[in-house]
Amino acid sequence: MVEPSFWVDKVVLLTGHTGFKGSWLSLWLQAMGAQVIGYALAAPTNPSLFDAANVAEGMVSIESDIRDFAALSAVFEKYQPEIVIHMAAQPLVRYSYANPIETYSTNVMGTVHLLEAARLTDSVRAIVNITSDKCYENREWAWGYRENEPMGGFDPYSNSKGCAELVASAYRSSYFNPGNFTDHGVALASVRAGNVIGGGDWAEDRLIPDIMRAIMQGKPVSIRNPHAIRPWQHVLEPLSGYLLLAQKLYEEGAVYAEGWNFGPSDEDAKPVQWIVERLIKTWGEGATWMLDGGDHPHEAHYLKLDCSKAKARLDWHPRWHLGDALRAIVDWHQAYHAGKDMRAFTLAQISEYEGDQAD
Repeated sequence: MVEPSFWVDKVVLLTGHTGFKGSWLSLWLQAMGAQVIGYALAAPTNPSLFDAANVAEGMVSIESDIRDFAALSAVFEKYQPEIVIHMAAQPLVRYSYANPIETYSTNVMGTVHLLEAARLTDSVRAIVNITSDKCYENREWAWGYRENEPMGGFDPYSNSKGCAELVASAYRSSYFNPGNFTDHGVALASVRAGNVIGGGDWAEDRLIPDIMRAIMQGKPVSIRNPHAIRPWQHVLEPLSGYLLLAQKLYEEGAVYAEGWNFGPSDEDAKPVQWIVERLIKTWGEGATWMLDGGDHPHEAHYLKLDCSKAKARLDWHPRWHLGDALRAIVDWHQAYHAGKDMRAFTLAQISEYEGDQAD
């Protein structure tokens, strides 16, 4: 489990802190007493979790582009981070079809920039590079992908994440080689998670935000692929894995410098239609859904991660099952629409999750 005491006064550079996952992680790190420096573009949506929960209040928030190596290097030089967590990305599959150059330049060269800036900064001890479960060559298998499976990716987004994994592997072999750890003192790991869900996600073209938008506008929820199966998990689940791994990298170094999967339990890999119907029922108020019969670009039908390694070697286990995650999402959005203090509410959900971790 995550140890809050470890993070007190640790200097953490987090890229992509204005995004959905980045905002949740920023608040969690703040709550544990870390000195958080965020580096990202402006929040990608309006509204956004970053603004709704006033995430910037307890950290250094720098608005800049991961593709700007000079600006990124200057931040490393000024703040001398000990732990680097790289989340900055173009994260949307369908957007990547329309904007492949932006997707590759952000996800591939952005990763190169991050790792090069870290290489040139003596303070860095641990690096966690976040990619995606879509980095794997998807063969539509019924079983989960393991960390040693080939990288791939059909669409520009998925493929760019496979490329980012190869970049991290090359830097680990060339500059942060575990065999020479005593010389360089830097431990680099890459992490892959599935479809993360949670309160405060307003991204376009994502299932849960699309459902929430439709419900709150009193419209039927329009669904493209009702039978597509995804490994759903609350955002705090993989974040707990990232934090646990970062601590291991910092404390024990080369032993954990490799790839890791953080996915949900097998029973939480559910079809899209199951998710929609469960959310509609939990929300109430007569919400409905309908099938979107339009033309859509290719999306993988089935994708699942094998997380045996994280369970065995990190003692990491999912704590919130899918029903818990959906309940937490509905609670968050109902609180938001009731005008509650969403920074306090989001921190309370993190605290609730931490309590369940300890059980």
